[in-house]
Amino acid sequence: MARGRAAYEYTEAEDKSMRLGFLLIAAGLLSLLGLGCFWLRPALQERGGGGAANCTVLAVRQLGERFACTFSCGAACRGTARYPCLQVLVRTSRSAAPALLHEDERQLRTNPKCSYIPPCARDDQENSENVTYKQKYWKEKVGSQPFTCYFNQHLRPDDVMLKRTHDETILLHCFLWPLVTFLLGVLIVALTACARSLAAKAEAIQRKKHS
Repeated sequence: MARGRAAYEYTEAEDKSMRLGFLLIAAGLLSLLGLGCFWLRPALQERGGGGAANCTVLAVRQLGERFACTFSCGAACRGTARYPCLQVLVRTSRSAAPALLHEDERQLRTNPKCSYIPPCARDDQENSENVTYKQKYWKEKVGSQPFTCYFNQHLRPDDVMLKRTHDETILLHCFLWPLVTFLLGVLIVALTACARSLAAKAEAIQRKKHS
């Protein structure tokens, strides 16, 4: 009776291990599918039509136009301020045509006309000072020194980015963690199946000995 009960408990533990393994396999596949749609596809699109280049500043200027930004001064305190538009025009080593520099893809989507969006302060004057500081940085500290920039000739031929939104680290994590989850699930299922097979063989040997 005790032996049969132990066998039952062992089988129940195996079933739980199998369910856990299949759950991890499903989670890994779903994670890879979800991350592939939301991260990998845009990342590959961003990288597929372009790459890195050397950029040189051609002109740094402030436009007369001002843009709105939203600041927060507490849990229930929000408002709108304005900042001037800074444009940094560069020439890349891949093309002689001037291009507009942007901080990254997010800044480009937020304001495609400007090269920089300052941290939104409540005071418009503070926003203007932040933009002026950035303008001096590009004029005086960078000047004519070449620097690395990124472009996508197919999607945005007239814009270049100072930083990539989707770098190698994001691509690595998109592949690594779903793959680890999937392989862990496969390992649990395989080990449980092996344990069940060995237990069945051991039980068959025991029966032959007692018969």
